Amino acid sequence: MERLFLTIGALFAFAGVAAGAFGAHSLKSRINTDMLLVFEVGVRYQMYHAFALIAAAWVQAKWPSALATSGGWFFVAGIVLFSGSLYLLSLSGLRWLGLITPIGGAAFLVGWVCLALAVWRT
Repeated sequence: MERLFLTIGALFAFAGVAAGAFGAHSLKSRINTDMLLVFEVGVRYQMYHAFALIAAAWVQAKWPSALATSGGWFFVAGIVLFSGSLYLLSLSGLRWLGLITPIGGAAFLVGWVCLALAVWRT
């Protein structure tokens, strides 16, 4: 599982860098400032949690547990739901997508708790 999480984390980090460059160079003149800020929040949290996924891989390698695995999958879900909804919201202007964002945020929080418990309990 650690190799999978490390690979997914690296790919999410790569995509985060690409999305950040896209936002800075291509979107700046195409969407309004508020939506650009929304896009940037998605990029920022994607990058934070790509590294969290890499940390989950390390925890899984050092202290293997179902909690470490769960934490990694919650980070994946959080990136898809939180950052993904913010990307779609900023590009489409469909405000209802903002309803999905807190679900992704909750997934991030659960992932962090799982990671902490995985380390604490071993």
